[in-house]
Amino acid sequence: MAKKALIIEDDANIAELLRLYLEKDGFTVAQAAQGDKGLELFESFSPDIILLDIMLPVMDGWKVCAEIRKTSKVPIIMLTAKSETFDKVTGLELGADDYVTKPFEVKELLARIHAVLRRTEEPSAPESKRLEFPGLIINLDSYELVVNGKKVDTPPKELELLYHLASTPNRVYTRNQLLDEVWGFDYFGDSRTVDVHIKRLREKLEGASDAWSLKTVWGVGYKFEVAES
Repeated sequence: MAKKALIIEDDANIAELLRLYLEKDGFTVAQAAQGDKGLELFESFSPDIILLDIMLPVMDGWKVCAEIRKTSKVPIIMLTAKSETFDKVTGLELGADDYVTKPFEVKELLARIHAVLRRTEEPSAPESKRLEFPGLIINLDSYELVVNGKKVDTPPKELELLYHLASTPNRVYTRNQLLDEVWGFDYFGDSRTVDVHIKRLREKLEGASDAWSLKTVWGVGYKFEVAES
């Protein structure tokens, strides 16, 4: 069955170009030029992936992304003419899976689309993705973070980053390794994205337990450190 792609983009030329390439690549495509119309199509069309512009009329892409993430983990790739780190980090923190700055090469975008879809497809026999430490449960099956018995709202990428670090305790990862292994592609943006996610995770985990911690290894990167028994 053909994958379905939803394009939410107010630039008619870009939207049409994307539609042509996606249909040529075997996708069934729906389009919207306004954020609110894109949300309506999301509900009725049930896409497998969304290409979402940030600067949209009526409702901007950030708001659309936030609304979608309330009910769905459908992959979202943000499209924008802006290139500032703040805009990239904002989109990723809201739960976007990738971020592409205009102008872009369509072949590169298609490669990213397929990479995101491979990363998010359900395996035929999924293994449990639940980690438990004193005062901490990281559950990727339900995308829940539980700290000292209380659920803590956490954007998907933050939770995936924490799970990745905690799944191999005491291993040190560089920022570029984390961007590549958690985001699943050779990230072309600023590696400070990782620093922002780590900072927010530390705020959520502060004081939970002395048995583990998110540690900075200066000059190298980060690790999930577990104290020796």
